[in-house]
Formats: sequence, C-alpha cells, structure tokens
Amino acid sequence: MTDTRFRTRSERTDERGQSEGERTDQDQQTEMTCPECGGRLMTDAEHGETVCEDCGLVVEDEAVDRGPEWRAFDSREKDEKSRVGAPTTKMMHDQGLSTNIDWRDKDAYGNTLSSRQRAKMQRLRTWDERFRTRDAKERNLKQALGEIERMASALGLPENVRETASVIYRRALDEDLLPGRSIEAIATASLHAAARQAGVPRSIDEVADVSRIEQMEFERAYRYIVRELGLGIKPADPTSYVGRFASDLDVSDEVEQRARELLETTKREGAHSGKSPVGLAAAAVYAAALLTNQRVTQSEVSEIADVSEVTIRNRYKELLEVEGDARAIA
Repeated sequence: MTDTRFRTRSERTDERGQSEGERTDQDQQTEMTCPECGGRLMTDAEHGETVCEDCGLVVEDEAVDRGPEWRAFDSREKDEKSRVGAPTTKMMHDQGLSTNIDWRDKDAYGNTLSSRQRAKMQRLRTWDERFRTRDAKERNLKQALGEIERMASALGLPENVRETASVIYRRALDEDLLPGRSIEAIATASLHAAARQAGVPRSIDEVADVSRIEQMEFERAYRYIVRELGLGIKPADPTSYVGRFASDLDVSDEVEQRARELLETTKREGAHSGKSPVGLAAAAVYAAALLTNQRVTQSEVSEIADVSEVTIRNRYKELLEVEGDARAIA
C-alpha cells in the first residue's frame, strides 16, 4: 500500500488533472441536459434556439450566428466571397472597404494626443480623404450617397430603401444620366423611386420638404430616371399610406382596418382612378374614424397627411358614397 504523503509531484498533478477533467465532463453533461426534466437538448441553428426534445422548453434563444452572411455553391465562389471585416454596402461610395481615421485626437487608451501627434493625424486624415475620393466619380458618389442617407433618415425610411436608392443612383451615374442635372435632384429622385418600389412610399410633398432642391426640379428628375432606367414603378397604392397616418393620429386598429376596407371597395369599383393616393388614404382614415365614432378632425388629418381639408372633405364623401352603392348592389 502506497503512502499518500510520499506521492510524487507528477502523480499529484495527474490526479488533479483527472479530477478537473471529470468536473469539466460533468459541467458539459449538465449543460446538455434540460434544467426542468433532464431531457436531451437540441440546437436549432435556423431559429437560433436551444430546445429540450422531451418537454419543449426553450433554454436559449437569439443565439449568435457566427457564419458568413453570404452563400456559396462551389469552392471557387467560396474563395471569391471569403473575406474579413464588415459586409460590403452600396450605401458608401467605396462600398465600406476603405479605412476610416477617427476625428477624435485620442489614442486607444483614451489619452489625448500631443500637439505633434495631432498635427500628424490631421495630415493622415487629409491624405486618407484624398485617396478615398481620387476622381470626380468618387466625389460625386460620396456627396450623393450622403444626401440620400440624410433624406432617408429625415423621412424614417428603412435600410433596404436606402440600399436600393444607392443602387439606382449608381446606375444613373454609370449610364451618364447626370449631365445637365444636379446631384441633389438625382439623389432625391432615386430615394423616392426606391421608397415606391419597397412599398413604403412618401408623398412628393414630403420628399420635397427634406430635399435641398425645388419640387419641380425633383419631379422632372424623377420622371427622367424612371423612363431612362426602365424602373417600371407602379402607381402608389393608397392603402400603403394608411398605417402611417393611423399611427401618427394615434387611432385604434379598428379605424385602420375600416379605412383599408373603404379603400379596397373603392379600388374594386374603380373609383380611385385619377385621384391622389395620399388624399384618398387621408380621407379613408377620416371616414373610418367617423364610422367607428372616434373623434378625429379634418385639420388633424390634413396636418399629418399634408393635404388640404377641402381634399379630405371631397374624398371622404366619395368614399362613403362608393361604400353605400357597393352595399346596395350586394
């Protein structure tokens, strides 16, 4: 029998390592079992969840997907797409592949740089800016995409609309559609077209309010790029405005649903042809509020929708007439 007091260091290390290994195995075993029923856990990579197979308990959700955001179907495509860093984006003139020197004169620890280092960093920023916009096309893109980002932020448009607007502007630049027109006009027209394509349109007046050009110039540029690029944008659907107007007016879901029904009836009867979709949507919300006994004034709707009270008065009467005729026929 061996005396435990005279064990060698290697023997003690082996036993300690063995016991730590046993504890690690036990911890891993605990992590892979359900804390409620002790069943086996299963990882659902598609939904980012860890679920118990026996009782269905969701142990973990919103797991981080550490894989790439792109797909590849062969080795060549995988090698071409393989990269590091943030994903590329059309919303930046260099597609997000260049460097960016911070404007704050501080080092990695947050300490303020000396005067000599500040002067050096300023020279580096100057040269970095020059290399990022080496030709007229790059400078044009940088100004236009910045303008699109500013207007989209003011209008509350989502990122997919900004990305589409950037692609439309790049197409217009590549096809040499800018000579004779301002950068701001084509950028504004691209954003308006992208919003219409994505089904989250903004009225011409709303876009003109955040633009830096006159409304007439913007409208001409919009018609020009739609025709030249063959975008094939359909007329705006009045129902696409209803949700935003109802949210801004803070009315109930019943009012919003009733407004959509009024517009669907009007479209089915063909009474919407030749009328402004914004005016129809505003009138539908007002009419729906009257039908559901909720207090909404014409001036409130007019201010939210940016249409006149006369338009709302005329359109809502037409909507109610169409609704009444459709019910009488049915």
